[in-house]
Amino acid sequence: MTWLDKLERRFGFLGIPGLTRILVGFTALVFALAWLAPGFVSMLDLDPARIRHGEVWRLFTYIFIPQTLSPWWILFALWFLWWIGDALEQAWGAFRLTLYFLVGMIGTTAAAFFFGASFSNSMLFASLFYAFARFYPDQVIYVLFILPVKIKWLAWVLAALLFVRFFLGPMSYRVALVAAFANYLIFFGPEIIYEARHRGEVSTRRKRFARESRSEAEPLHKCAVCGATELSDPNLDFRVSRDGEEYCMAHLPRAESPTR
Repeated sequence: MTWLDKLERRFGFLGIPGLTRILVGFTALVFALAWLAPGFVSMLDLDPARIRHGEVWRLFTYIFIPQTLSPWWILFALWFLWWIGDALEQAWGAFRLTLYFLVGMIGTTAAAFFFGASFSNSMLFASLFYAFARFYPDQVIYVLFILPVKIKWLAWVLAALLFVRFFLGPMSYRVALVAAFANYLIFFGPEIIYEARHRGEVSTRRKRFARESRSEAEPLHKCAVCGATELSDPNLDFRVSRDGEEYCMAHLPRAESPTR
C-alpha cells in the first residue's frame, strides 16, 4: 500500500468532488467582475506584503484570477480546465486530485512569501496539465480547432518553453516553477525514476539479445496478469503501470486506460 493509499483511507472524506468545476465557476465570476471593475483583480492576487497586513483572502483568491481578459481565450481556457479536471478526477478520484492541487498551492504560496513577490496561478494550472498528460498521453486535441495534436507533444513543447525560461528568467521565476511543480514531482517522481530504470534494463536486454541466439532470448515484456509476452503474441502492446508492474493493454488497470 502506497502513502497515497494510506492517506486516502484516512482522509478521503476531505476530497472535494468537482474541484476543477468549482475553479472554473469562480474564475468565470472573477473574469466578469474584472470587466466591470478593471482594478478588481489587484485585490485578489498573491501579494505577501498585503497578506501580512491582514488581507488573508489572497492566500486562496489568486487561484481564481484568469490569465486573459479575452472573451474567446477565456472560454477555451475554462473549457480546457474543466475537461482535464474531470478526466483527472475520473482517473484519480476526488481526494487525490484535491491533494495534488493543494500541494501545488502550498508550494506556490511558500515561494511567494520567501521571495516577497506576487505570483500568478499559471504554473499551478500547468501542473494539472502535466498530470493529465501522464494519464492520457495519446489523447488528441485540435489546436485552433483544426490541427490534431497528441497531448504528449503539447507537453513536450510546453516543457521546452518552461526549460528555457527557467534558465533565462529571474530567480523568483525559477523558485515559482519548482514550487508549483512540487506536486508533480511528489506524485510522479517515483514512477518516472522507475520508468527510467526500466528503460535501462530493456536497453541492456536488447544489447544482450543482439549477442545471443533467439532460442536463448528472454522476453522484453511480460503481462503481470495473463503472462503474455511479445514472443507469445507479437501484436501485443505493453505499458508499465504506476505500481511498477507491466501489463498488456487488455489488462492495464482501469484508471490508466486511455480514453476513447
